[in-house]
Amino acid sequence: MKGLITLSVIAALSSSVLAEDTTQAQIDALTKEIQKLKKDQTNTKKSLSAVKKATGGDNIKFGVDFRNAVDVIEYKNNETGETATNDSLLTSRLYLDMAAAPMNNLIFKGRLAIYSTWGSHLYVTDGPLKDWSASSKAADTVMRVKEAYFVYKNKLGAQPITFSIGRRPSTNGFLANYRENEQTSGSPLAHITNMEVNGAMVKLDWSRFVDGAYTKFVYGRAHSGEMEGVYGDDSAARFPYADLDTVKEDESVDFFVMPGDAYNNGQYQVAYQWAHIFDTKGENISTAQTAVAAGSADLFSLALKVDGIGDEINDFLDSTTVFISGAYTNYISDDGYSILGKEGGSVHGSSIWVGAIIPDGITDSGKFGFEYNHGSKFWTPMTWAEDTAIGSKVAVRGDAYEAYWNFNLFGVEYLPSQIRYTYAQHDYTPNINCAGWEEPVATDITAQDIRLAVSYKY
Repeated sequence: MKGLITLSVIAALSSSVLAEDTTQAQIDALTKEIQKLKKDQTNTKKSLSAVKKATGGDNIKFGVDFRNAVDVIEYKNNETGETATNDSLLTSRLYLDMAAAPMNNLIFKGRLAIYSTWGSHLYVTDGPLKDWSASSKAADTVMRVKEAYFVYKNKLGAQPITFSIGRRPSTNGFLANYRENEQTSGSPLAHITNMEVNGAMVKLDWSRFVDGAYTKFVYGRAHSGEMEGVYGDDSAARFPYADLDTVKEDESVDFFVMPGDAYNNGQYQVAYQWAHIFDTKGENISTAQTAVAAGSADLFSLALKVDGIGDEINDFLDSTTVFISGAYTNYISDDGYSILGKEGGSVHGSSIWVGAIIPDGITDSGKFGFEYNHGSKFWTPMTWAEDTAIGSKVAVRGDAYEAYWNFNLFGVEYLPSQIRYTYAQHDYTPNINCAGWEEPVATDITAQDIRLAVSYKY
């Protein structure tokens, strides 16, 4: 009996030893596998570091904004009875967005654009398009640079400062973003400036003194004056890009703009802007030549926007936005020249713009928008890039009414869509091209546009 017990103990101990040996073998195998994984991870990190080093850490991210729209438009001259219509203006607009942050405090952003009518020519053949409106007007299938700029942020002592240069994000600015179904707005106040511009900007942040306050100082060029011999096909080819004109006619048009917020706490926002235009266009009285440098212009705007009515009264008012904006333009012509029909003096205009954006009560995030604009006889803002088939309703000399529904198609956030109706009553010559050499005269022209647009944004 004792022998059996002894044998049993020996067998048990042997089994235990064998089990321990097996467990140790498994542990050793797992340890080797972990070490191999760590080695592979280290190699992967080295490879990624090599790639990052080769690219300077500058990785560009891309985004897409693709919109298709149909507009039904109608014009009527109520004095003559003349009408003009288009029951199916079909357009496609493609934005290719770029963004990069190669180092701390420095970012680059860009946007390439194609904005074409269906069945359009490869490129416009009936005249050149200006770079401050070419990618904002439905025309041909050429891809153009709409935005390309960098922004550098830092501090001078306790003062935050931002510097930027390039083609600025200056379309669909403050207040216009709602009618364009954009979540965020561009830089300037769209009431007086809605056009693509090239410029240098310095921004000073005052928020340590007043909530959300800041001022931007922007200097740029909207038109380059006549330069000789650029293509080497005339007698001045030996002086490429030299401005050889001695007559004050085709001068470069520069501008200085000061946009900013006087106060912004997230609910209440007070925004302002002053713009000065050098050598703005008008008419030479003695030669009757138009579109020549004729004087200067000053434009002012002040706006109040309220996001959310009251303080948590109800969900509807919390999600309601209202705004009001007033603007003023003053054009001053030089002696011997006229602007807006005024020779050697100043002529001013004014405008008011009000709007309300409310929940649609149908979809989760959809909004109804209602806007009204009124402009006086000489009201003349810089709004060539306003995306309305019948021309800038913000620039109307008369009254304009607009209603729109912004919603996500099928409830998909990547498919923002819009149904919009715009009606304009022109009491004076329509201000479509900001033609300073044309004197506004009394008229009775109406224009209306029904638009259905569907976008894909990602």
